[in-house]
Amino acid sequence: MSELRAERLQVMLSPEELAAVDDFRFKHRMPTRAAAIRELLKLGLGGEATDAKAGVKSSDYGVFDRGPEGHTEPAASED
Repeated sequence: MSELRAERLQVMLSPEELAAVDDFRFKHRMPTRAAAIRELLKLGLGGEATDAKAGVKSSDYGVFDRGPEGHTEPAASED
């Protein structure tokens, strides 16, 4: 059975979020990141959602706590 996938969705992930997707992918032997993300969406859509409040930004939603500085590049180590 062939599914029509005519819509492209671009999502920016932190390094930690991408690692979590890859860990899920490899643990469940998924062929691609896209397949893993579709499976995670299927699992998530079956769960409870949080309704957004006024003034909430897209960047307020994430898998991991970003802390007050948000997602930043790791500090360069000095040798």
